[in-house]
Amino acid sequence: MKRRAALGALGLSALGGCGFELRRAPELRFRSVLLSGFKPKSTLERELRRQIDATPTTVVVDAPAQAQMVLEVITDTREKSVVATTAFGQVRELQLRSRFGFKLRTAQGREMIPATEILLSRDMSYSETAALAKEQEEEALYRSMQNDIAAQVLRRLASVPAP
Repeated sequence: MKRRAALGALGLSALGGCGFELRRAPELRFRSVLLSGFKPKSTLERELRRQIDATPTTVVVDAPAQAQMVLEVITDTREKSVVATTAFGQVRELQLRSRFGFKLRTAQGREMIPATEILLSRDMSYSETAALAKEQEEEALYRSMQNDIAAQVLRRLASVPAP
C-alpha cells in the first residue's frame, strides 16, 4: 500500500514538473460584457453567461450602461439533415449542425471582433425502433456542441486587447 502511494506521489510530481496544469477559465481583458440578441431562454446564452462568470476578471451585466463590451448575436440556429437512408426510404443517419454567428464591440461602438461564425456538426445514426433514445442522444449532442461553441467564443474573447 505504501509503495502505491509513493508511486502515485512520484507520478503527480512528474506531471507538475513537465508543466502540466489543469485547464482554467481564460482571463478576459475587460471587466463587463453585455450579451445581446439571444432568443428568450437561450441555453447557449446561459452557458456563455456561466463560462464568462467563471472567469476571474469579467462579469456579465444586463444593463447597456454598465457594459464595457457588447457581444451581439447574429445567428444562433440548430439544423438537422438526413445523410443516409435505406432502399426503403428509412432514415439511417442524420447530421446535426449548430451555427453561431456573433460580433464583439465596445460600448462606444468600436468593433473588436468582426462578424464571425462558428459551425459545428455531428453525425448520428438513427433507428425508428429506438426513436426516444435517439431523441435524447440528439439533445446530448446539441448540448455538447453548445458547450464547445461557448468555449470557442471564450477563447476568442480572451484574444481581444484591453479597450
